[in-house]
Amino acid sequence: MSNLRSARLVGIGAIAGIALSLGLSALAERGNTGRNVLPLDELRQFSEVFGTIKAYYVEPVKDNKLITDAISGMLTGLDPHSAYLDENAFKELQVNTQGEFGGLGIEIGTEDGFIKVVSPIEGTPASKAGVKAGDLIIKIGDTPTKDMRLEEAVKMMRGKPKSPITLTLQRKGVPEPIVLTIVRDIIQVQSVRSKLLEPGVGYIRISQFQEHTVNNLVNHLEQLAKQNNGPLKSVVLDLRNDPGGLLHGAIGVSAAFLQPGMEVTSTDGRTDDAKRSFYASPQDYMTGSGKTDRISSLPAWTKTAKMVVLVNAGSASASEIVAGALQDHKRAVVLGTQTFGKGSVQTILPLAGQKTAIKLTTARYYTPNGRSIQARGIVPDYVVEESADGDINGFRIREADLQRHLSNDRDTTPEVKSSAPSSADQERLKNYKPIELGVPANDFQLQQALNYLNGKTIQKAPPVKGVVDGKSVDAKDAAGKDAKGQAADPKASAPQTDKAPARK
Repeated sequence: MSNLRSARLVGIGAIAGIALSLGLSALAERGNTGRNVLPLDELRQFSEVFGTIKAYYVEPVKDNKLITDAISGMLTGLDPHSAYLDENAFKELQVNTQGEFGGLGIEIGTEDGFIKVVSPIEGTPASKAGVKAGDLIIKIGDTPTKDMRLEEAVKMMRGKPKSPITLTLQRKGVPEPIVLTIVRDIIQVQSVRSKLLEPGVGYIRISQFQEHTVNNLVNHLEQLAKQNNGPLKSVVLDLRNDPGGLLHGAIGVSAAFLQPGMEVTSTDGRTDDAKRSFYASPQDYMTGSGKTDRISSLPAWTKTAKMVVLVNAGSASASEIVAGALQDHKRAVVLGTQTFGKGSVQTILPLAGQKTAIKLTTARYYTPNGRSIQARGIVPDYVVEESADGDINGFRIREADLQRHLSNDRDTTPEVKSSAPSSADQERLKNYKPIELGVPANDFQLQQALNYLNGKTIQKAPPVKGVVDGKSVDAKDAAGKDAKGQAADPKASAPQTDKAPARK
């Protein structure tokens, strides 16, 4: 087994058009210590299959294609997030963490052999064209995507800016395929946005955790205080539809609101290097040399302002780390719907020559209180659906719905999976228009966050149904517990205090 050095551990899935929503790790130190003996009988069988294909397949096949496909299959057969990165994918990965790339602007995963949209990135060509979270991409141009590798889909959807591409989508509740022609563009992801919602109340939205997210967050906190002519009394941190990204970004964002030295997350895997804890400390949220620790310069109000963290089923990985840390330390209340549940750690291990790599799941993430995020996610303190009428989006896909997903090693309660929309839901989906996040007049969850901050009653929305062991259940009844194990009541009055905890 490889001895993995500290790496920038990564978030959910691949961004096609896109970017791979993960961080670039340091090189793995590979040695023979602890390696298992090679299975000679199985390798002979592999060699026999290889030779048979070379001799009898209807068309000639190059050796490197067979080997590459075998490596890819070996990794993708493990879990939804392990993968082989060819030279192009590895180069793109290194570029994508900088927050600028060419393509469409959608994050993708796989389901039933098809490419699935996890989330369109705000303001990108895909989002403007009407691509929605949960859509299955069944064709790229004229090419069916059945059993297509994620890297291959990424490559096909990349292209020169201003060049068109046609996607054929299958959407839940819509009987006919949807055909969209989208014009590629340079995607510049603005990972942090902010505004004053009302005097003393700041709104910060993080759409993805990138290389510069922490610095951008500090800039926005300073700008909000300047606009407010003084410290903020309350902050809404919006992590909805944030697919994750770089681990050190999640630690830095958490550190901006936690007291120094508090634990943010921990990981546990088979190797010693996979067993460690991460804290709100410069050594864990700063990378590279010559950088300034801007978190330490933040004013005291960032550690004490009353906070709400908004999440939904599209909040994954790094988003869940931040939400879980602030929830466990009682620094903020979490409001919205249960998160995605992507609690596994991927490490990028360059192969010989450093031109290709493998993305390998090496550990699981845990909150400061020891809760495993994997296939469970973060359950809000206040379960509030997307609208007063419930979840009109119809997007409930989570990690537990993905084939070959890792189990949760610390929570044995049944997993809550997505269920098919009812006939009434299908009618609503036909006329569904995405909610403009961050606009209180149209954003029901944000309205309830403001109610909490102002000491008002949080309005109740109809519960969403999920599936547990094949039976339809109320998702809140199945999983709606807060960190104390108490039922999260959407009608409950806001807690009186939400102070920062003592330093651990």
